[in-house]
Amino acid sequence: MSFDQNALDSLRIERSPEPTRNDRQGGVYKWFIAAVLVLAAVAAAYALFRDNAIEVETVTATAAATGGGGGGSVLNASGYVVARRQATVSAKVTGKVSEVLIEEGMEVKEGQLLARLDDTTTRPQLDLAERQLDATTKNLQEVEVRLAEAERNLRRTQQLRADKLVSEQALDSAQAEFGALQARLEALKSEVKVAQSSVRVRNQDLDDLLVRSPFDGVVVSKDAQPGEMISPISAGGGFTRTGIATVVDMDSREIEVDVNEAFINRVKAGQKAEAVLDAYGDWTIPCHVINIVPTADRQKATVRVRIGFDQLDPRILPDMGVKVSFLDDRAGEPAAASARPAVRVPSEAIMKDGETTFVWRVRDDSVERVAVRTGGERSGQTEVLSGIAAGDVLVGKPVEGLADGAPVKKKAE
Repeated sequence: MSFDQNALDSLRIERSPEPTRNDRQGGVYKWFIAAVLVLAAVAAAYALFRDNAIEVETVTATAAATGGGGGGSVLNASGYVVARRQATVSAKVTGKVSEVLIEEGMEVKEGQLLARLDDTTTRPQLDLAERQLDATTKNLQEVEVRLAEAERNLRRTQQLRADKLVSEQALDSAQAEFGALQARLEALKSEVKVAQSSVRVRNQDLDDLLVRSPFDGVVVSKDAQPGEMISPISAGGGFTRTGIATVVDMDSREIEVDVNEAFINRVKAGQKAEAVLDAYGDWTIPCHVINIVPTADRQKATVRVRIGFDQLDPRILPDMGVKVSFLDDRAGEPAAASARPAVRVPSEAIMKDGETTFVWRVRDDSVERVAVRTGGERSGQTEVLSGIAAGDVLVGKPVEGLADGAPVKKKAE
């Protein structure tokens, strides 16, 4: 059997030549260069992305505190801590201060001596009154002795007259002397009473030179020094003081705030409230409404509200600035309603677009708009009931150019 050589040659498979070692290395280098170029392009794009990022201030949502039977805030107001019982203590008379026995911050009791005025004029007057009383008393004693003698003489004369041993004139003389001494005795008794009253007046004048505390309290201001003149009324000029010190009853501290009359219907006596002192921004103080002062200020269109502290604290000082949140009483709500999960964020982070409330949440160096449902506001913090969770990072203050997916970066502090 013969084979066609040409047909067999047509069926032969031509094999490509084996690549050399240099060809293989050249291909790897090409792939490596391509990968480097891709990474460089990505880095350049990221750098450009970062350069166009918007600087924002960020805040972190925190879990809302649970407990406390009140609801959210229905009204916020600002005011001051005041003391309902305080007095600028002065002397009853005008005089020169000889001694001051108190300093600022000293606790004093009712009736405690605070200062003395100079008594160089009043004390001699008291001594004179006492001597006059002594002299009048001795005159009274003398008349009492003479009256007793006149009484005995009158009885003897009456007996002798009955026996017709003396004349009628002698009896009349004895009776006249007895009556005169009786009248003199009554006059001296009146003079003694006058002298005693004079002594009491001089003693009171001396006591008026002693300045005492009108009640238990703390000295918050020392207004006079030894050697200065003091007067209970303004004496004109700038050289006479009108008070020794200011004493405050610390047990009478409370808060006074002015509420816009358009919102006074949200406040009622006994309502729960929370106060935050300007000096202690992270300290929330439980309070309650004492009463609403039944008059409005025509100029400011406000109504004054008195608020009491549930418990006093030494850090609360008169005239401190304070912010008050009036709470919504929700005593009738189920217990589960007050246990709802919620977070708190600064009120500035809450935005509004028509009826929609939202926040900007920061994720992977970009922002996304998240709709939220809010609750009450207290002390600059708003309660967020849904939409975000504790730990989410938010844009703290709105800035221009924010949109879904916009690149952002944290503002350097």
